[in-house]
Amino acid sequence: MSEKTITVELRQRSKYQFDIEFSEGMPQLMTDEPAPLGEGKGPTPVHLLAAAVGNCLSDALYFALAKFKQSPEPIHTVVLAEVGRNAEGRMRVLRIEAKLHLGLEAHQLEYLDRVLSQFEDFCTVTQSVGQGIPIHTRVLDSKGVILKGP
Repeated sequence: MSEKTITVELRQRSKYQFDIEFSEGMPQLMTDEPAPLGEGKGPTPVHLLAAAVGNCLSDALYFALAKFKQSPEPIHTVVLAEVGRNAEGRMRVLRIEAKLHLGLEAHQLEYLDRVLSQFEDFCTVTQSVGQGIPIHTRVLDSKGVILKGP
């Protein structure tokens, strides 16, 4: 049973451009496809998917650390979405790689091992999208030391 329903409205502006309305009081977002289909004047659906995965992972990592009264700011996340053709020759998101960079060195954060072992489980978007698209997550500290992932 669902706990909440999120409604998003899309209104076509022209061709591949859509205005997206989220909720009252939130700014609209215009999306577009790159040329030759569109004009590339806004993010594509793949951009939005990558942003959703990265945002959710960043939120989950911050939340997990904040539960232990840790301040990892500023978190910087880079998401790569590999787009290519599937076995049927159709364009698909083949994999997503997310790199989360903490704002501190690992030794400055308590309970980090515990947080790193479980924060992804609390990311609604990543856990949902990951059922159909492989998602690889890497966490690094402010010095670039890999704390989680390949």
